[in-house]
Amino acid sequence: MRSVYVIVMDSVGVGAAPDAERFGDAGADTFSHVIEGEDLSQIDLLLSLGMKKLCHPPLEGEVTGVWGKMQEKSAGKDTTSGHWELCGLVTEKPMPTYPNGFPKRIIDKFERETGRKVIGNKAASGTEIIKELGEEHIKTGALIVYTSADSVFQIAAHEEVVPIEQLYHYCEIAREIMSGDDACGRIIARPFVGSPGNFVRTLNRKDFSLKPQGKTILNVLQEHGVRTTAVGKINDIFCGEGISDPVYAHGNQQCCQATLQLIQEKREGFIFVNLVDFDSNYGHRNDKEGYFRCLVEFNQVAKQLISLCDDETCILITADHGCDPTDASTDHSREYVPVLVYRKGIQPGEVGVRDGFGDLGATVCELLGCTPELQGKSFADVILR
Repeated sequence: MRSVYVIVMDSVGVGAAPDAERFGDAGADTFSHVIEGEDLSQIDLLLSLGMKKLCHPPLEGEVTGVWGKMQEKSAGKDTTSGHWELCGLVTEKPMPTYPNGFPKRIIDKFERETGRKVIGNKAASGTEIIKELGEEHIKTGALIVYTSADSVFQIAAHEEVVPIEQLYHYCEIAREIMSGDDACGRIIARPFVGSPGNFVRTLNRKDFSLKPQGKTILNVLQEHGVRTTAVGKINDIFCGEGISDPVYAHGNQQCCQATLQLIQEKREGFIFVNLVDFDSNYGHRNDKEGYFRCLVEFNQVAKQLISLCDDETCILITADHGCDPTDASTDHSREYVPVLVYRKGIQPGEVGVRDGFGDLGATVCELLGCTPELQGKSFADVILR
């Protein structure tokens, strides 16, 4: 293959993993719950590629792609460990979480080094906490710091109170502080605009992740001379490690347009795309209807991508975890993730239940002519038959 695209539908899980109960996620089933009661003709392509077989209960009808699902090996259910494992790096130790807020020693140091007070310091929904504390932030200049069930340190600030570059600098300070035993997965800048009662988060979000704690397929591919392109927040998730060309885009619409442009240009190598809106705009906000609309929009984009595929292009669609918008929680859920594969002339088939997300990374390597060197077992033979 000349080009392999991996598109991550961020949080589109396909049913509770066997260990979901340990994570408090028994019964989670993001995709099946989102499509319940909806007009499924609007997501016809996704269903025909194989999602119909991953519903509960499965839907009738033929499948046109190669399909299956993967169970995570990593110790968490977060964006960072999910993406790393897709690229062959398993996170053995859970990244630290702070359900009761960050310890005083961390907040005190952060306040000293930024010169600003902190308000919040609790686990909260990002949209709710700016409703609660946005006005106080504007009046005092104090930074809104919060977390979630994931391993994140999030800083919200109004763009007219804290300029974007200054907010990013504060995140860099937090990244230095959150190290060692406190090395959380991501520091996230969460800028917003508007006035009390009408605050809106902007597209200037930026993630400051840990560097991968080992080699990923991005490194392997680069070592073999394969070009690696990262669209959306992928570059942030991997701290640029193993990435030849970052394509900065925000939200599904921009990321999809960038991906369409790349496939039209016949970009060579590995193109890795994250579609964040499923998770950030709808999963975390328990917005089932919005989540389904997001699936409908991507279904249309996927049709365009497939129409542009040539004999040397392969598209793999997957996810990094779940985030069921129909349950009581607003956090990620421990779920299987889908594997949907299309290439021109592909013979429909099944790859079963894969033991680890790393099978996808191994498959990417083999499709691009590299020997997989990391965790994972390739299923390229099913795609190429």
